Amino acid sequence: MSAAPIRFYFDYISHNAYLAFTQLALLRARFGREFALEPVLFAGLLNHYGQLGPAEVPPKARWMMLDVVRKARRLGVPIAKPASHPFVPLLALRVSFAPLDPDSRLRLVDALFRAVWAESVDVSDAREVARVLIAAGLDGTALVAFAQSDSAKGRLSESTERAIADGVFGVPSFRVDEQLFWGFDDLAHLELHLAGRDPLEPGDAERFTSYAASARRRRPDEA
Repeated sequence: MSAAPIRFYFDYISHNAYLAFTQLALLRARFGREFALEPVLFAGLLNHYGQLGPAEVPPKARWMMLDVVRKARRLGVPIAKPASHPFVPLLALRVSFAPLDPDSRLRLVDALFRAVWAESVDVSDAREVARVLIAAGLDGTALVAFAQSDSAKGRLSESTERAIADGVFGVPSFRVDEQLFWGFDDLAHLELHLAGRDPLEPGDAERFTSYAASARRRRPDEA
C-alpha cells in the first residue's frame, strides 16, 4: 500500500509558502511521496490563535522579505516584489477549490503563486486572476465564476477549520506521518524525516512538551 500523501497547507499571501511550493516536485521525485494541496486562510489561523501576521510587524516584515529574496536567489527561484502586501487572498484561495483533475489543480496553484511572487500580479483582481489562469491553459473565466460561489467560500472555511483541528498554526505547514513541519526552513527536517533520519527519538514528544508555565505575558487589553 502506498504511503498517504503529505498535506501541504498554504496561503498565497505567504512568500515562504511560495518558496516551499517550488520545492515539492524535487521532494516528490526524491522520496516518492505525493502531496495533497490544502489552501487555508492564514488570517483565519492568526485570528484563531490571537496573533499578528509577520507583515503587521514592520521590522519583521522588512526582515522576512529580504530573507525570502536571499533564499529565492540561492535556490534559483524567480522572485519579484508583490503588487501589495499584505493583500486579500480570498479570490485566489477560493478558486483553488475548483473541481479539477490533479494536474490541472497543480498548474492552477503554480500559476497563482508565480503571479504573486514572480510577476507582481494583484490576485485580488478577478480580471487578473482570469488572465493568469487562461495563460496557464485553464478556463479562467469559469474558474473565477466558481470562486464566487457559496461552495467555494464554504470549502475555504472548512479547510481552514480542519487545519486548525490538525494543529496547524501557520503557513507553509506539512503534515506527514502524524508529524507537523512548519515554515520553509523546516523543509530540512521534513527531508530528514522522509529519509528515516529524523533527529527526534522515541518519547521526545512527551518528554519535551510536558511542562508547566511559570509566567504569562500580559495582554494589552488586560489591566
